[in-house]
Amino acid sequence: MTIPLHEATITSLPKLHSGKVRDLYALGDHHLLIVTSDRLSAFDVILPDPIPGKGAVLNALTAFWMARFEALIPNHFDTSVDLDQWLNPAERAQCEGRAVVAKKLVALPVEAVARGYLIGSGWKDYQDSGAVCGIPLPGGLMLADKLPRPIFTPAFKAPKGEHDANISFDDTVKLVGEKLAAQVRDITLRLYQEASEFAATRGIIIADTKFEFGVDEDGSLHLIDEVLTPDSSRFWPAAAYRPGISPPSFDKQYVRDYLETLDWNKTAPGPKLPDEVIARTASTYREAQRLLTGS
Repeated sequence: MTIPLHEATITSLPKLHSGKVRDLYALGDHHLLIVTSDRLSAFDVILPDPIPGKGAVLNALTAFWMARFEALIPNHFDTSVDLDQWLNPAERAQCEGRAVVAKKLVALPVEAVARGYLIGSGWKDYQDSGAVCGIPLPGGLMLADKLPRPIFTPAFKAPKGEHDANISFDDTVKLVGEKLAAQVRDITLRLYQEASEFAATRGIIIADTKFEFGVDEDGSLHLIDEVLTPDSSRFWPAAAYRPGISPPSFDKQYVRDYLETLDWNKTAPGPKLPDEVIARTASTYREAQRLLTGS
């Protein structure tokens, strides 16, 4: 197994930002180099231990889904740029299998979340109010129940180190405008439906997921960032699914469950992970990639 990459160290390009998982660099005036590290965040906190191979899995799955969705929405990939003209060999090696060149777009300040099942913060919200993010649901639903129909529950993208906050559709309209908010909602639900139907043929339930979008200078909406990965989605094995329990997951739920057993206030710094948790999480990510893409 290759040595995990906690953070890219590329000095040939101006560094713009390090997110929870990705390191962004300026590649000329119109492009970005996005390097997907092996960092893992939980409860919006970056944990100190990377997950070996995680970045490559996220990169491969994102490329897989963006290719499937090309007929529905453009994305930020630009394969015309030759990285060898920009990076020295050592820096180029850091990018192998985990980096993409992307068009520079204006990212929307909203995470577009689609939920098809009652789990996570949605379950807690439902228990308190009978609704999820203000959307009323039928009474008597159990943990992990399938919703009558998928719902769009956007979140405001908080600054680094802070927790993202669920917002209403009206709040989304205030942030990006009515036309763009409706476009984001509709394509989010369309992508979730398309992905769920495909994943079902591979024995996977997509309980929920988040998408991110950006606009170009003409205002055209693009799919950006990561798409339907174990970091951004809850993947459940269909064979083990039972309403009333939290199903096993092909994602980082195993890490979340472990962290819930600790006396930790879910603020930085995050706790170290045991070797067993790291190894099992790495294996789970790879299994999700194998099942969904066949590779």
